[in-house]
Amino acid sequence: MEVITIDSIAFKQIIEKMDLLESRFENLAEANANPLKDKWLDIEEVCFLLKVSKRTLQTYRDDNHVPYSIIGKKIYYRASDIEKFLLKNYRKVKGY
Repeated sequence: MEVITIDSIAFKQIIEKMDLLESRFENLAEANANPLKDKWLDIEEVCFLLKVSKRTLQTYRDDNHVPYSIIGKKIYYRASDIEKFLLKNYRKVKGY
């Protein structure tokens, strides 16, 4: 077996970088556990995600299909509500 020795300062730097990587991985895992939870989207983002026009999105609001918040003149949607809207309108196909 071959033994490799390194300077203690270099070893500490390696350990610090590994701790930093571990912290980043934990943060990514948390963010990806439920990526849509508590994220707020504006009209443009929702239109892009749903592939609909602003007018269609306004119709969804007017017909109470999608909850939203208004701050000043800006409208926001919770990403989790958009996900629920998609799941609610999901149609299963026989044999799939």
